[in-house]
Amino acid sequence: MLKNFDIIADAVKQANWILVNQQLQQLLDKKNNAEAVEDKELEQAVAMALQILQVGDFQARWDIAKIFPKIGKPAIAPLLEILEDESAELEMRWFALRILGEFNEPQIVLSLVKLLEKTQEEELAIASAQTLAKIGQPAISSLVELLKEEKSRLLAVKSLAQIRRSDVIEPLLSVVNDAVAEVRATAIEALGSFHHKHLMPVFIQALQDTSFSVRKEAVIALKVRDYLKEEFDLVNHLQPLLYDFDSQVCQQAILAMGCMKDEAAMKALSDVLNFKNFPLFLKQEAVRALNWSSSFLALDYLKEVLYSSDIALAQEIITVLGRQESIEFKSYVTEILIDFLNSKQEITHQSQIKQVLATSLGELGDLRALTHLEKLGDDDDSKVRLYAKAAVKKLDSKQLRG
Repeated sequence: MLKNFDIIADAVKQANWILVNQQLQQLLDKKNNAEAVEDKELEQAVAMALQILQVGDFQARWDIAKIFPKIGKPAIAPLLEILEDESAELEMRWFALRILGEFNEPQIVLSLVKLLEKTQEEELAIASAQTLAKIGQPAISSLVELLKEEKSRLLAVKSLAQIRRSDVIEPLLSVVNDAVAEVRATAIEALGSFHHKHLMPVFIQALQDTSFSVRKEAVIALKVRDYLKEEFDLVNHLQPLLYDFDSQVCQQAILAMGCMKDEAAMKALSDVLNFKNFPLFLKQEAVRALNWSSSFLALDYLKEVLYSSDIALAQEIITVLGRQESIEFKSYVTEILIDFLNSKQEITHQSQIKQVLATSLGELGDLRALTHLEKLGDDDDSKVRLYAKAAVKKLDSKQLRG
């Protein structure tokens, strides 16, 4: 067998990776055929394989990665050492991680969990999560044990959250009322990826959580369950979150209401727009959410608010109205914008408003706007004239095509 290792050593020096693989495979075939292989021989095999992992090119590493699982447990410790070495080359750590995924050992699960927690390398984080999922039930079982210990619970929950399999639902449910907010939030976020109806009461309860991060994850989970809005009265549950103390929760609640697309949700969003002290960026979010509702009622609410808005909000409303895709909506919105332009409201004399009106009327492509755009083309403000003439060109082009 020593001769075999001499051949491997010479092959490594010559970077003859094919020969190295062949010689290592012969040794492992002997092991798999239940022939006696000394521990020292396996150690030498690991050392040789590790050398290729360190100095070989990508293809050599790819090929040798198939050898490690055949070596067995003696390969685990040195691979874990590479994985946990932050100074090691990224590609080598990635290969070590990939190889470790072939073993179902508790210490590997723990190392992958720690890596997920600490690494700043996105590639390693993704590969670690994928490897945990690949290990499957053994990984879940190990993590469930870690849930029992307060000091390791957060790490375990974060790791379970990466394994998007139904087996993790029950373990995650066991910590949705944990004393640590980050544990609760992580559990709710992970459960949100499972469309199981029995989880709905959990999300609804989490809307009342004292932690904004938990409330936010609960809203996000409910946002994609609009098909259950009537059965679980989601609009009424979500409405208070529109006025949450935390702006991130408010923002997600606004988006969720936009997804509900019913009269009650649209009315709630219009109330937000009429709420005097509401932050501008959230009102702008509500404008976009109403527009997503794709209904005449939503357009009427936007029209109503348009006449009572400040410049910044009016600009957002006009811009959003100009993005209609339905021909039916385009016609109605064109009427709204033309009426607003001719309303003689003080705000319509502002240059910024006339600019966005010109742009939106051009985008809508309704020829009824042509006369009004030509009038804007003679405006005193050079920017207004520029935007209006660009819009007129769009309508003229459409007229020629028509």
